[in-house]
Amino acid sequence: MPKISVWGLLVLLLVSCNADVVVGEMKSLTGGWDQKEEIVFTIPPLDSLTTYNVFLHLRNTNEYPYNNIFLIASMQFPHGKTITDTLEYRMAAPDGSWLGTGLGPVKESKLWFKEGVRFFEDGNYTLKVSQAVRNNGEAGGVSQLKGITEVGYSIEKVPE
Repeated sequence: MPKISVWGLLVLLLVSCNADVVVGEMKSLTGGWDQKEEIVFTIPPLDSLTTYNVFLHLRNTNEYPYNNIFLIASMQFPHGKTITDTLEYRMAAPDGSWLGTGLGPVKESKLWFKEGVRFFEDGNYTLKVSQAVRNNGEAGGVSQLKGITEVGYSIEKVPE
């Protein structure tokens, strides 16, 4: 069976096991995550009467050299309003072990972004994510961040 089919089946099984996920997407990065590269997702219209939690997903390998990550995430509403957040997430425990889940060399971290959200405006929302990692003592950011292989999001219904 080709590798793509195996991975596709695995993703399908994982998504189908979590009935609360309404929508989500992952995008692959090759050769690192450029400091100026925004990962852009289009979120389709959702039920305005339902409350959701929004998560960011990162997949990393042992090539990732830091124990945390800084992200800039912005949500653009259909009628033009934009909310931007600078976020910091821990990626590794003090002993250096990765906090994400998964078998083998790739770990996935599911990170809280927004809690108890309602999508009141009709139309598509746009989510943009960029990395803002800096080395200690340096003014400029890391121009090419290694070890992050995929970036994504998921939106889940808040359990009743």
